[in-house]
Amino acid sequence: MGIEVTGLLGLIWLIIVIWAVIKCAQSGATPLAKAIWIVILLAMPVLGLIIWLLFGPKS
Repeated sequence: MGIEVTGLLGLIWLIIVIWAVIKCAQSGATPLAKAIWIVILLAMPVLGLIIWLLFGPKS
């Protein structure tokens, strides 16, 4: 049995991940770094978001 995120919580999480992808795309990182971060955020939304917040581009 897996963990399912549905309803309002799922919508909020989707908005947070979309925000992170947009912030990553607008950052001053190299295009390759941006692409890698976006793939990580989309492939692993929960863990990817935590890693991005800790180690991602700051500008």
